Amino acid sequence: MYLQRTIKRKVTVEGIGLHTGKPASLTFRPAPPDAGIHVVRTDLPGAPSIPVRAENVHATSLATTLGGPKFSVSTVEHCLSALAAFRIDNLFIDLSGPEIPIGDGSARVFMEALLAAGFSEQEEARRYLYVTEPIFFAEGEKHAYVVPYPGLRVTCTIDFAHKAIGRSRMDIDVNESSFTREIAGARTFGFMKDVEAMRSRGLALGGSLDNAIVVGDDGVLNPGGLRFADEFVRHKVLDALGDLVTLGRPLLGHVVLFKAGHDVMNKLVKKILESSVSHRSVELGAGWVSDQAMNFAQALDDGSGRR
Repeated sequence: MYLQRTIKRKVTVEGIGLHTGKPASLTFRPAPPDAGIHVVRTDLPGAPSIPVRAENVHATSLATTLGGPKFSVSTVEHCLSALAAFRIDNLFIDLSGPEIPIGDGSARVFMEALLAAGFSEQEEARRYLYVTEPIFFAEGEKHAYVVPYPGLRVTCTIDFAHKAIGRSRMDIDVNESSFTREIAGARTFGFMKDVEAMRSRGLALGGSLDNAIVVGDDGVLNPGGLRFADEFVRHKVLDALGDLVTLGRPLLGHVVLFKAGHDVMNKLVKKILESSVSHRSVELGAGWVSDQAMNFAQALDDGSGRR
């Protein structure tokens, strides 16, 4: 928990891109301390790379896309969510095309690949972004904010007019165990009525009932139904975790979301980074988390804390 982390060996994930429909191959590769997380386009001349940082988020419509003037990488959020949960600080993500494999529409394939690779602690201390004051972003009825918390907690509320989804809320302390049990298997979803329009725009060309929950007029069309009764909101938590990786450092804070998609998450991340007086960099010692938890609880009890 206190030292930076990478993986022990290379491991590869094969599949197709959700939107391109083309074969996609991804390889996780160990990176040295303080390297951060980089996506490398191995299919392009010179194998250009791009750091996973908020300033490199190129688009947020339907998925999070990293990009620069010469190349881009799309649908990064499911892969990144597993890195957030397993606290991977340094990693090269070698990619043989413009889109990360979709797997089954969840983060499970990436989680399994990381577990197969094994984890390697590095000598340098991990530096967390610790939120000390509330940071808020709103856009119409959508909003997202983060408040002090001695860990990583996400509270997410969604509200869809469709009767198969409706209003749903999830509140979870995120760690390797809770992510594995409660989040990793939650799949992306979309509406059957939107499929034709998306494909006319060159999107969702690889989408199917094998890699997404598809919602029709009368409900979920997948033969096996849902994996969780509230799978839709669980997947939104998964997406949010992936988008938080663009902070460039692991977050210590309680993130609260209402109807917040990739666009709102990117704007929240940028606001966090801009709000330098509301966060600080910390390196955790053996007693730091318990001490901060005690101080935080005391502040709430005596009325000086903020939610």
